[in-house]
Amino acid sequence: MAEDGAAQSASTQAWPLPSFYFKVSVTDVGDISCSEVSGLETEYDMIEYRAGDSPIFTKQKMPGMRKASDVTLKKGVFKDDKAMWDWINGIKLNTIKRATVTISLLDESGKPVKTWELTNAWPKKITVEGFKSDGNTAAIETLILAHEGVNVK
Repeated sequence: MAEDGAAQSASTQAWPLPSFYFKVSVTDVGDISCSEVSGLETEYDMIEYRAGDSPIFTKQKMPGMRKASDVTLKKGVFKDDKAMWDWINGIKLNTIKRATVTISLLDESGKPVKTWELTNAWPKKITVEGFKSDGNTAAIETLILAHEGVNVK
């Protein structure tokens, strides 16, 4: 019996999670039905240093300040769905209601397996993709979020 449990555990860990089943939530805005999320990145600046009396003639490379890339959300345009527009229209001179944005990768039962949290996020730009009279696609709006870091849970 223990062998079956170990074999099952090993087989479920052998498969990576699919990227198509995910959920996006924003505090005070709610769940957002997105078709695409991109830009979950963390990067560090590099500091180069060499002391003048160092016998080694190369620079040391050290991690510096952490940088957070913008995150892009793409979602369909729905009738009476103004949550993102209300959020971005709340921007006044140097003031905006910042939020925690949670992006969860879900398993087959809809439970979060891996979660990324954006700290102090706010909408930087919103764009509605163009319309075509002979097109056959859904109307999409793109929201770009600025934030101060990604935490993986």
